Amino acid sequence: MSAKWREAVEHSGILSVLVAFDARVAGTFPLGIAVPGSDVDVLCHAPDAGEFSRVVWGAFAGAADFAMHQWLRDERAVVAVFTIDGVPFELFGSPVPVDAQVGWRHFEIERRLLDERGPEFRASVMAARAAGMKTEPAFAHVLGLAGDPYAAVLNITET
Repeated sequence: MSAKWREAVEHSGILSVLVAFDARVAGTFPLGIAVPGSDVDVLCHAPDAGEFSRVVWGAFAGAADFAMHQWLRDERAVVAVFTIDGVPFELFGSPVPVDAQVGWRHFEIERRLLDERGPEFRASVMAARAAGMKTEPAFAHVLGLAGDPYAAVLNITET
């Protein structure tokens, strides 16, 4: 599915539709560690949740499996899910700028680790993912990090 997700991103026009929201693709597909059931994560800076929701609804409400909701806690992010060309998408619109979002910070750390630690490290992460682990728990497992895997991955400063 390595090329299929890229084609779905292009075919959907998602990055153009959401350009005003600094839309960025993150997650397992661009990292090359997707497993069956993975979705394309698109992180957005959406200081106005209503405007973001209107744009997303207008562009993607007709897509298969479309659903949208807003968190009731933390930054009250808007999350939309849908499928295009058989590829599941998850949009995350937060009032927090993308560079400061936890999801983007995880993505940057994981990309750096995969680049610096090489193919054996990637294979170990993929084995953990294939065994059913989510991304951050897989990284924490392979790295031997204790405690909350999401916090532990964020705390990595050197490799």
